[in-house]
Amino acid sequence: MNFAIALAVFPVIFIGELPDKTMFASLVLATKGRPLSVWLGASVAFALHVVIAISIGTAIFRLLPHRAVNGIVSVLFFLGAYLAIRESLHESEFEEREEELVETEIRTHRQTFIAAFIVIFLAEWGDLTQILTANLAARYHAPVEVGLGSVLALWSVAGIAVIGGSSLTRFINPAKLRIVTAIVLIVLGIITAVLAIR
Repeated sequence: MNFAIALAVFPVIFIGELPDKTMFASLVLATKGRPLSVWLGASVAFALHVVIAISIGTAIFRLLPHRAVNGIVSVLFFLGAYLAIRESLHESEFEEREEELVETEIRTHRQTFIAAFIVIFLAEWGDLTQILTANLAARYHAPVEVGLGSVLALWSVAGIAVIGGSSLTRFINPAKLRIVTAIVLIVLGIITAVLAIR
């Protein structure tokens, strides 16, 4: 196992998820239920999404030639940058929708674990970090290492959210953090595009 890949993946996913709507959802859920149950429910949902994303990324790598994979990965990095910028511009809308989803799930499911799992599982579909995980799996050709780095990053963000996310959001501007994420993704997109052209 190449732990360097997991270490390289961790900050990309961590920074991508930190200002995300699912962190906000975990924070809200933790105020309405047991924080440990929220973290466990969110962690199971995140792990399932990582498995799905890794499977997609690995399939892309196996089905297509190396240059085509690099081209797709580059486009996905640019798509991720676009999503990060879009979310930074519409921060309040995403937070409102997430709060509505949390309220609906808490009313329909009394158990905190199930509510956290459902909210995070639904919120993560097509999310920036799901796309990034699939992308990194295709780029590095190391599904286990990418999966490990991604899961640990997502679990860390969920832990931060349930332990003290409300105080963290006072110090970190989620919109600005999304812009930083977008810049990192654009750089990775350019590097991968150059590799695809070679």
